[in-house]
Amino acid sequence: MKVVAFNGSPKKEGNTHFALQIITEILKQEGVEVEVIHVGNQKIQGCLACNRCYVTKDECCINHSDPVNEWIQKMKEADGIILGTPTHYASVAGTFKSFLDRAFYVAGVNDSLFRHKVGAAIAVVRRSGGMTAFQELNNYLLYSEMVIPSSNYWNVIHGTTPGQIFEDKEGVQIMSVLAQNFAWLLKLIENGKNSVPEPEREKKIATSFVR
Repeated sequence: MKVVAFNGSPKKEGNTHFALQIITEILKQEGVEVEVIHVGNQKIQGCLACNRCYVTKDECCINHSDPVNEWIQKMKEADGIILGTPTHYASVAGTFKSFLDRAFYVAGVNDSLFRHKVGAAIAVVRRSGGMTAFQELNNYLLYSEMVIPSSNYWNVIHGTTPGQIFEDKEGVQIMSVLAQNFAWLLKLIENGKNSVPEPEREKKIATSFVR
């Protein structure tokens, strides 16, 4: 079993890094292979809404100037995906959102590449706004028909200076419980593949409200 985790923070070793580290260390202890990819310090262009990926259906964004297509393939091959973001103006970090918009749209128009993978989101915040950032990340997971493990509270942890999140004892426990439930769900899916058939994927119905 393999999980790919994405760090959406511009800072290499900021609190988003440490929050993901709490989760990934537990996953490794549970026998899960983990790769962490730092997205937030990259130059990632936003989606151009050109819809070429919908036309070509080659699992690629037309923009090959950054690693987004490489990351899409890593997500496709993984059993689980974790999204971690700092909170900027009560929202997802800008560069990270550019990546997510492109990656999840490409996945969606190519027969839902991330469907039924285990997915989880976490947000790191100084004081407030973390819940809205967390909910934004969940929109990507839910749209993709991913399976989402829970924790014992919402997946938000608090800290300002690097490493300060470890003082948020409840936040640390939230990350820990999330990791344990994530590993458990991965194992349930892996062990049930041969005995419980997946529901067939339904073709998307799109309804426009202005005609």
